[in-house]
Amino acid sequence: MVRAVAYDCDVLVIGGGIVGLSTAYAITRAAPGTRVTVLEKEPGPARHQTGRNSGVIHSGIYYRPGSLKARYAVRGAAEMIKFCAEYGIPHEVTGKLIVATERDELPRLHALVQRGRENGIPVRELGPAQISEYEPEVRGLAAIQVGTTGICDYGSVAARLADASGADVRYGAEVVRIDRRAELGVAVRTADGSVVRGKVLVNCAGLQCDRVAMLAGDDPGMRIVPFRGEYFDLVRPELVRGLVYPVPDPAFPFLGVHLTRGIGGGVHVGPNAVPALAREGYGWGVVRPLEVAGTLGWPGAWRMAGRHWRYGAGEFRRSLSKGAFTAAVRRLLPAVTPDDLVPAAAGVRAQAVLRDGSLVDDFLIREGVRAVHVLNAPSPAATASLPIGREVARRVLALL
Repeated sequence: MVRAVAYDCDVLVIGGGIVGLSTAYAITRAAPGTRVTVLEKEPGPARHQTGRNSGVIHSGIYYRPGSLKARYAVRGAAEMIKFCAEYGIPHEVTGKLIVATERDELPRLHALVQRGRENGIPVRELGPAQISEYEPEVRGLAAIQVGTTGICDYGSVAARLADASGADVRYGAEVVRIDRRAELGVAVRTADGSVVRGKVLVNCAGLQCDRVAMLAGDDPGMRIVPFRGEYFDLVRPELVRGLVYPVPDPAFPFLGVHLTRGIGGGVHVGPNAVPALAREGYGWGVVRPLEVAGTLGWPGAWRMAGRHWRYGAGEFRRSLSKGAFTAAVRRLLPAVTPDDLVPAAAGVRAQAVLRDGSLVDDFLIREGVRAVHVLNAPSPAATASLPIGREVARRVLALL
């Protein structure tokens, strides 16, 4: 006989970033009356990946046609703009340029044009003179203009999702133990000794998602390897009118050092991508030996390093040398000098790495007994958060 349990909620979400809060919002929209509790270890929402990115609403042009990233980013960009307009959140549809500065980038640029069209994204091809019409200070051999790209304040989006969901959002609630039983549900203990009981667990813990999966008793089959992205602010923001990106290397999920004019009018420059020495290591001085050991103990981390060490060496150089970082920026914006760049807050990307060393290049959502785990949701997850939330909600409600 299954004994009666006094549930505190129907769905228990771990993680108060934009994906966790979008999931709570989607559940209560799809099934009014469903009781949702969100546990977030920080004192407020969006303190990590959500609140530490460049604020871009991505068009979806980069992603493999048919992938979750492509489908959800294209759909999510339109929905994010509508959400921001509905709730009065600062946003703007700016468009962006993707600029080829070397001849060997031209085939990749053309491939992006084709990919954009396959993903249903309108793009315009530009020559050097046309680049100058959009961005007088930017130099390149060719470019594409993507009109559906925008910018917004994702921290404000996350806070609004928390309010609009009607969920019980508890901040300062770090999860330290999970007890899951197939016939009963889940009980979660937080650092202050509180216990919260629910019928289904949703893991949207971002940088900690693999650990949460293992606390629940599921093998995620991957590990998070944290990559720090370091940014600078441009002292002369008048050099850039909008958003300017390099042509990305298709072998990596990183978009390269780009220029982003934000909602406040300032211009963000970056990021690079270097391994962080802690899951929340926003500077070289933040070192957590146990977390470093956990990364080094994962075979995939060594295989990834062996495969991509040349790329990584370049990223390290740009991290340690402002001159090298400036040189990367000057490929797009020749007028920039080291004095034009002042350090800004860094971010950390939660990148899932498989045992064979592969970087997971799509959103990864897996189910366990009475659980749904979001195991890879870096950029463009903020853009795609509303469709991701609906997909997680669909799976959760099926379990309920």
